[in-house]
Amino acid sequence: MNHVRVAVIAESFLPQMNGVSHSLLRVLDHLAERGDEAIVIAPGSRGDRPREVAGARVLRVPSFAMPKYRKVRVAPGGVARIRRLLADFDPDVVHVASPFVLGWRGVLAAQDLGIPSVAVYQTEVPAYAARYGMRGLETVLWNHVRNIHQHASLTLAPSSYTVDQLTGIGVSDVRLWARGVDSSRFDPTHRSASFRAGVGVSDNGTGTEVVVGFVGRLAVEKQVEDLKVLSSVPNVKLVIVGEGPQKDRLRRLLPDAHFTGFLGGDALAQAVASFDIMASPGEFETFCQTIQEAMASGVPVVAPARGGPLDLVDSSRTGWLYSPGDLAGMRAHVADLAGDAAKRRAFGRTARETVLGRTWKSVCSQLIGHYSAAIARPAPQVIGRSYTGTARWAQDRV
Repeated sequence: MNHVRVAVIAESFLPQMNGVSHSLLRVLDHLAERGDEAIVIAPGSRGDRPREVAGARVLRVPSFAMPKYRKVRVAPGGVARIRRLLADFDPDVVHVASPFVLGWRGVLAAQDLGIPSVAVYQTEVPAYAARYGMRGLETVLWNHVRNIHQHASLTLAPSSYTVDQLTGIGVSDVRLWARGVDSSRFDPTHRSASFRAGVGVSDNGTGTEVVVGFVGRLAVEKQVEDLKVLSSVPNVKLVIVGEGPQKDRLRRLLPDAHFTGFLGGDALAQAVASFDIMASPGEFETFCQTIQEAMASGVPVVAPARGGPLDLVDSSRTGWLYSPGDLAGMRAHVADLAGDAAKRRAFGRTARETVLGRTWKSVCSQLIGHYSAAIARPAPQVIGRSYTGTARWAQDRV
């Protein structure tokens, strides 16, 4: 495909680092390498940094912080502002990352302008609402998700589970687009005796303690409290890497765990390679990049058999999957690996071999192909309804 102009509309972006931001940074790097032009439209304020990433201008739209999660910003408002920004840039395609609030405005603006859009599904927001005690909203929110993706030219989902999930709610054109992993950064050679000593584990030949690690946001939807069942597994040291609103509560629930706080860059790679086992208890992972990073680091993974882990973890070869909610099963699988160093090593070797071909270059090249497919078709003209129940044609478009 020739050079392309891409407008990225991101529900969240730097300085907040999460799965959405991480994948977008790799996409922007790839576009810059190809010589394409891009802009990013994201929540924030005029004073937010950065203002440019990989040659792409970052345009902020007004937003507010979530009351209990200040790092998460929401950008409500009308379609007109987004339509003007898109019209000024005149992109060939609009990439809508994890659309929900700002992304909804984005797909409507793209439709108004006749610009093809690719909606990238990344966050199971309706399930999050249930975890936060708002079960009555699930149906309404799933309807909103369907409306967003029906207004896009095509939808990309990160796992076979999410492809089926979106197809099941009525989204008509859903294609699989997974994520890459940097297997030179996440590598078993980065295992560090000093990191392990720092979390309280001795590797002097006499210690038998096994590090079971978690990496991610310390938020309700990650279900980190489920790891409490591991406290009774002999010779296990639990290490929690991450920050979030549940930090203080989890410190109380897991008093014997070591909390590192947020780690990034080489420090994160070193920490993951220093685990013996990765435990990822969240049941609402649409993909779960941290699992791929653990596998690239030669670390076997224990995770629930739902969502992204179904594609990533080959149970009994690269780790173990357990039935969602079966915490006794999770404990048994961790205990199995904790008690068998040879099995951990074998699983870890196979895990790394499995992900070596999943480079960001190959994954982003696939994305360019999806852009091309969207550009080749007319922008959809769907008359849908928003999550508020307001008819698409009756919404405020000023």
